Amino acid sequence: MNKETIIKELSFKAVRSGGAGGQHVNKVSSKVELIFDLQNSSEFSDDEKTLLFKNLQSKLTKENVLLLNCDESRSQHKNKELVIERFFTIIEKGLKVPKKRKATKPTKSSIQKRIDKKKNVAIKKVLRQKPNF
Repeated sequence: MNKETIIKELSFKAVRSGGAGGQHVNKVSSKVELIFDLQNSSEFSDDEKTLLFKNLQSKLTKENVLLLNCDESRSQHKNKELVIERFFTIIEKGLKVPKKRKATKPTKSSIQKRIDKKKNVAIKKVLRQKPNF
């Protein structure tokens, strides 16, 4: 994964940030929106794309576009750096292949504990019954 070529595929949009901040926030576009079209990306192979589609399904739009926003800083440049870092962490997490679970047999002691518990519950229920005369 070459970060420079991926950064060239990203598109950014500066938007006015909402919330508190007085007069300055109303006239400066410091919020940065990152837009990444995963479907038309040439940097990832088909296998990587399918893995990303599967892992990032909740973060993608219907057109398979990843949108990220950042308005943490008052500086547009700082917000751009932050959103790029966040983008790469999301992509790295999305490319991780989960380990397959190996089925294991229960240990002898756990089987014995289960049987002992069942016997205790059965004895308790027998003692609750009315006596037969």
